[in-house]
Order: sequence, then structure tokens, then C-alpha cells
Amino acid sequence: MTSAQDKLFRLIRPALFRFDPEAAHRLALLALKLGIFRGDHTPDDPILQTRLWDLDFANPIGLAAGFDKGAAITDRMLALGFGFVEAGTVTPQPQPGNPVVRLFRLTPDEALINRLGFNSDGIDAFTKNLDRRTARLGIVGANVGKNRDTEDAAADYILGLKAVWDKANYLVINVSSPNTPGLRTLQRKDAMTALLRRAQEALAGVSDGMSPPPLLVKVGPDLSDEEIADIAEVAKALSVDGLIVGNTTVSRPDGLTAKDRDQTGGLSGKPLFPLATECLSKMFAGTGGQIPIIGCGGVASGGDAYKKIRAGASLVQLYSAFIFQGPSMIPRVKRDLAACLKRDGFDSVSAAVGADHSNIN
Repeated sequence: MTSAQDKLFRLIRPALFRFDPEAAHRLALLALKLGIFRGDHTPDDPILQTRLWDLDFANPIGLAAGFDKGAAITDRMLALGFGFVEAGTVTPQPQPGNPVVRLFRLTPDEALINRLGFNSDGIDAFTKNLDRRTARLGIVGANVGKNRDTEDAAADYILGLKAVWDKANYLVINVSSPNTPGLRTLQRKDAMTALLRRAQEALAGVSDGMSPPPLLVKVGPDLSDEEIADIAEVAKALSVDGLIVGNTTVSRPDGLTAKDRDQTGGLSGKPLFPLATECLSKMFAGTGGQIPIIGCGGVASGGDAYKKIRAGASLVQLYSAFIFQGPSMIPRVKRDLAACLKRDGFDSVSAAVGADHSNIN
């Protein structure tokens, strides 16, 4: 990202931040869709290349779900330099989500609190946007959820998975948002086992002999040690393709200073980093490094990404930091991550995965 692009964001940010956060987000999506920010064409350092699930990632830095809920600008975000983009969370039927106001910007803390509640235009609009992708270059994931009032959660997830299985490079079941009543109970051992079995059977049926895309589960950072152990056991027993750790937190870490710090909802951004990374580390240990993990939560620098990788992440996602730092952060994160790897003598991202777990590696 050129210095001119950096200056452009610094010029635009104060104006955006005068708007309600949700309105500002809509304006940002429009600006990105119109191509106001040019793509980053600087080649990625070869040390950042990594291969996972038979997919070749130019770099391990991805955009987390939640930014592009409707899959409207996946190619634009890939052009900014992300190694992969995850769209969603999308629900089968359109739903408005929770009442506004429901998104809060904690600027002094570089954090967000949201209680959006899976606001979604529905799976039909989502798939149409994925179909509009021209060359389908770059890796795109599809993150699916359930409608708020659906009693048979698995049925909703299966509807979503069947609709997108041949339009995305990987699929994600989101069972960890704190803003849909009862959703996080699907992280419990028996419930997750039943859900994943039905999802895997559905994908095997719809793919008609072809290999379906990798199926991942997104879990939260507020898990107890027992819950982490249960999820790790289920993931190994059912040969889950991967986990995403974690989602937003309902806890409020010490030191928050913004006036909206006590709003109800899930907290994301810098203050989430220690909690999410500790959960990631425990999940890597619990799975014995056998299940690939995408580390998410609080990443704001190349050093943060490196810590996630050493804790056990094969790939890393960010979102909130992009809101506060803008597109110029992406090449900076990649450059600094490459420097961290070289400094410590690693010749690839995969060589550093789980480096903090000497008993596993």
C-alpha cells in the first residue's frame, strides 16, 4: 500500500468516525466496492507462502468473517493483499438482526463491541454475490449460521452449506456468536458431535463423490478448560478439517477506557488478544497439533500474527484492527511477520506453527 493510500485513509478516517459505527461500516464497504483504495501489488515475501487443505495461500493473513457479511467485496479485499477472505456470517433466510444501536466503537481501546445478531440478507443474495466473482482468483471462505428463531439448528446450517459448498474454498460453521440466543450451547460436546455429523453427511451427499471443501468450526474464546478438551476430542474423533479460535468475548478485560465499554455484546479488537491466544494455545495442545487452527482475535500487527502462529495457528485472521488502521496495515503486517520468521530462523510459516509447544513439536 503506497504512502498516498495511507494518507488517503488518514484523511477519510476522521470523517468516517463521525458517523455511527454501523453507518460508517456501510460507507467503508461502498468505498472499497468503488475501488477508492487501490490494490496492493507488492509481491508477498516467499517465506509467507503456505499450503493447507490442498490450497496454496500466498500469505497466512486473512480477513475474518463479519466485515463482508454478504460476500459483496471479496475480490476487492483480496486485492488489498489479504491471503484469504472469509465472508459471512450468512443465515438461510434474511433477518434484520438485533435492534439498533448495536455496534460500538471503543476508539481509545482499539476495540469494538457488537450485538448485531446475525443480520443477514440471506443465502440467496450471498450466493449470487459469490457467483458474480469473475475469475474466482484467491481463497474465499463462506461462514454460515442459523436464523434466530430456527429450532433445528443443524437444518439451517445444512441449508447454508449446501448452497455454498461449490462456491467457496472452505466452509465454516459458526457456533460461537454471543448475540444469537442459545447458539453457543452448540459448542457443548454432544450438541457439536450431532451437528457436525449431520453437516458432514450432508456435504458428502451433495458433493456426489467429489471432495467437498474443508469444513471448519468457529468457536469462542470464553471456553473453560473442560470445554476446550471436549471440543478437541470431538474435532479429532470426527476428523474435522479445522477450527477457528476464536470469536468475540462476552468478558471485559481490565483496562478498557472507552465510555461504551460496558455495552452488551461481543468484544473484539486489541483487548481480546491475550484471551483468544491463550484459548488457541490450549486448543492446539488439546488436539495434539492434529487439527489445523485459524487464529483470530485481537491481531493488530505482524508481531501479533507471529504470536498466534507460535501458539498453534496455521493461518491468522483480523478484522477490528483493519477498521482502526486501514488498508495500509495489511502490507505492514505481512512485512513484519516475515521479519519475525526470519529473525528466529524459520524458513516458512508452517515451520513456526506451534513453536511454543516444545512437547508437541
